[in-house]
Amino acid sequence: METLFDLELKLLLEGVFQRYQHDFRNYSVTSLRRRVNQALERFDCKTVSQLQNRVLHEPLVFEQMLQYFTVQVSEMFRDPHYFAALRANVVPLLKTYPSIKVWVAGCCTGEEVWSLAIMLAEEGLLERTLIYATDINGEALKTAAGGIYALHRIAQFSENYLRAGGVKSLSDYYTAGYDSAVFDRGFRQHMVFADHSLATDSVFSEVHMVSCRNVLIYFNRSLQERAIQLFHDALVHRGFLGLGLKESLRFTLQSDAFSELVPAEKIYQRL
Repeated sequence: METLFDLELKLLLEGVFQRYQHDFRNYSVTSLRRRVNQALERFDCKTVSQLQNRVLHEPLVFEQMLQYFTVQVSEMFRDPHYFAALRANVVPLLKTYPSIKVWVAGCCTGEEVWSLAIMLAEEGLLERTLIYATDINGEALKTAAGGIYALHRIAQFSENYLRAGGVKSLSDYYTAGYDSAVFDRGFRQHMVFADHSLATDSVFSEVHMVSCRNVLIYFNRSLQERAIQLFHDALVHRGFLGLGLKESLRFTLQSDAFSELVPAEKIYQRL
């Protein structure tokens, strides 16, 4: 039997879709339950219905709620072996293209975007690359575009960078000051940050690589299928798709449309 909490949660998600055109209705219920419970504490609401009332009547509350609807966890060169695999197996093939487009879907606060830019710069590819970085969280996009991260996080970023096959020191790419690290402004001209929803929006460009890591795990099956179809439609013939370590194309409708280029790192190639 459906619990009252789950019923109210459905009404909240439907209300958000009708009011703000953001569609979380096919996100994983298990994950949403946990995060909405956190939001109840944050906004001092006893029930989801009370939270819904505030979200629908106070746009500012909705903007703050986005951090609960979306998961904002990232770090530079996260899962270093993934980036090492890109450098060894994908970059040599990207070098055969005169120009390159990369789509980072669900870019969160941008750590992966800047990581890819650094890797591509070291491989001599950034000058002919455009990175599209998309997310539905406007505040996260602002942080991503700024490329400014807390200095206390840099030690972990640097360790990841070296394990990912970095050929310099990460400090070559940022300026430190006021407890923050500001990454190379020159990289910014190769990045485009934009609002895009995998739940409601369509393909916007033909790209050579899609990286969408640790996003699909928060979707239910139908939304996962929709997102994978978008990636397939966006990719050029023989283009590349990178997923998170807990994600897979197996048992999806598009599983036969891709080959496993680096199975251990969830890197695929469109057939």
